[in-house]
Amino acid sequence: MNKFSITRFLFILIFCLLALIVLNIFIGAVKVPADKIFEPAFFEILKLRLFRALLAVAAGAGLSVAGVILQTVLRNPLAEPYVLGVSSGAGLGAVIGLLFVSLGIGVNIMAFLGGVITIFLVYKLAKIDGRMSPENMIIAGIIVNGLLSSILMFFVSNSSGANIHSVIWWLLGNLQVYRISPVLILLAASLAGFLVSFVFSRELNAISLGEEEARHLGIDTEKVKIILLGVAAFVTSLAVSICGIIGFTGLMMPHVARKLIGPDHRLLLPASVLMGSIFLLLCDIFSKTILAPKEVPIGVITSFIGVPFFIYVLKKSRKAYFK
Repeated sequence: MNKFSITRFLFILIFCLLALIVLNIFIGAVKVPADKIFEPAFFEILKLRLFRALLAVAAGAGLSVAGVILQTVLRNPLAEPYVLGVSSGAGLGAVIGLLFVSLGIGVNIMAFLGGVITIFLVYKLAKIDGRMSPENMIIAGIIVNGLLSSILMFFVSNSSGANIHSVIWWLLGNLQVYRISPVLILLAASLAGFLVSFVFSRELNAISLGEEEARHLGIDTEKVKIILLGVAAFVTSLAVSICGIIGFTGLMMPHVARKLIGPDHRLLLPASVLMGSIFLLLCDIFSKTILAPKEVPIGVITSFIGVPFFIYVLKKSRKAYFK
């Protein structure tokens, strides 16, 4: 794409995003006539649907930013928050918070702490001779992810019937919120994550070519990796703590955006953010309508789409995505 085409493409994405936010207000598991949704009697339903749409935007944007960072820093097309165990760590923290409320610590805080501690542990395991190896980071992430998933399943299998439903529903992903505060928090965090990573666009472009080339350009690659991995862990942990586990968004959207507009992170980051938000808004519409009036957890929808995409990426060489 030339510069004009890319600008037009980004404006189209913004238009689609705004249109889907409006569409999500009119679509829900409970049918409300479109001409009555703005009446006072349906104000609460309107409010909850708006909160839910904005949360989908925030989560999609944040997870996509994290995916761009991880795929570039680790130079691995399969890298995303869930492969590195961040989601399992946040999930384990949330489950502990749900099952042991006597701790007096909120579920969201426990999930956030679990995700941050996990990425710190993975980073420490992957560090050899003072440097972090991308290959070791992936291996360490898979190992830690497996361990934490086993512990998580242990707690779930031994929890009481009163708690099991809420735990499983949370683990499958859920965008329903009843207060605006978590939505605003995640929106702010996703925006901050995007801005920080955008500031490092030049460094990300250089690292995508290889660490040695980046160091020749005077970039402190180790410092950049620590900062950006921290950003990815922060945004992902916060998203999981509020929405539960919503997989594959951080894997798919950066790939699609890279294919459409190229590897320049000055364009890749905003495109990924917009596409991630649009993707989750579309998935939320499906989750509310497929089995209405019942809802399908949004994590089930993203996994149903994401698994074939994961297989597709697995069959492609890494060079095809970073040349």
